[in-house]
Amino acid sequence: MEVQLGWRMRVSLKNATMAVCFLNVVASALLFHRLYGGASPRRSFAHHLTNAQLRYISESEELRLAMEPVDLIRRIKEIEQEAYAEPEGETEQAPKLSAAADLSRRLKDRRAVNDADSQKALEEWRKRKVERARQREIEKNRTVTQM
Repeated sequence: MEVQLGWRMRVSLKNATMAVCFLNVVASALLFHRLYGGASPRRSFAHHLTNAQLRYISESEELRLAMEPVDLIRRIKEIEQEAYAEPEGETEQAPKLSAAADLSRRLKDRRAVNDADSQKALEEWRKRKVERARQREIEKNRTVTQM
């Protein structure tokens, strides 16, 4: 009887809960280590590549570098430096002002042309609308007289 009682005391609800919680903590620790642990040197990707794959990677890198427009990038940088290096004086303000005035005048002319075109299109639309309304009225009168 004492043997059964001792065994029964060890497997209480509290002890079973503690054992299950401990196993959950161990399992989660192993899972986190597996997911977030650093890759060991034995598992590094470079050891799995063959010589052909390494050659392919290096050729791809060389092609990518050869395709870059190095001369164009260099020329753009030179142009940007020239633009920032030139001091803006009073002599450059006059062409900018005349260019702005010219642009403003051209926009106003464009608006006037657009307004005239818009007015013309609006008048044509009104005429078509009135004509359609008149045609509907004629059709309506025909159907009424035929009944």
